[in-house]
Amino acid sequence: SKADKDYLLDKLRGAEFLIKSINKRRKTIRRVMESILKFQHDFFEHGASRLRPLVLQDVADDVGVHQSTVSRVTSNKYVHTPHGIYELKYFFSAGVRQSSGGDMAAEAIKTHIKELLADENPKKPYSDQAIANFLKEKGIRVARRTVAKYREQMGILPSSQRKRMI
Repeated sequence: SKADKDYLLDKLRGAEFLIKSINKRRKTIRRVMESILKFQHDFFEHGASRLRPLVLQDVADDVGVHQSTVSRVTSNKYVHTPHGIYELKYFFSAGVRQSSGGDMAAEAIKTHIKELLADENPKKPYSDQAIANFLKEKGIRVARRTVAKYREQMGILPSSQRKRMI
């Protein structure tokens, strides 16, 4: 009957719309991930210490979508890399201006701090100022208070509380 035919055509249009929407979403996710891969190539090759500063707008401009679309696409999505599994939001990090004129991602600086503290003497842990000085020797300029902020964000205790008598 005509009513049955109209009903089926309506459901068919709805199904076709859903399939097109899913394909568009899949393509957008793929394009955003390819853009992140392009901007963060050094991270994928060498690890977290090579993470570069990146903002949502950079990827949005590259992909040709709105910044809010990139934000939605990267929320609660993860990628398996040679260096572990990371949320896509991890790749967006503010930059810290360096003396060389370039920027370095805050996450990359945090990685350097973790590596430095992993090798410290537990009897004589590094102060925030000592960490800042070590980073400066590596060409990474950060203030002592920035080191303290990053250390707190990573849940690492101050040197006075890290000291162990072994």
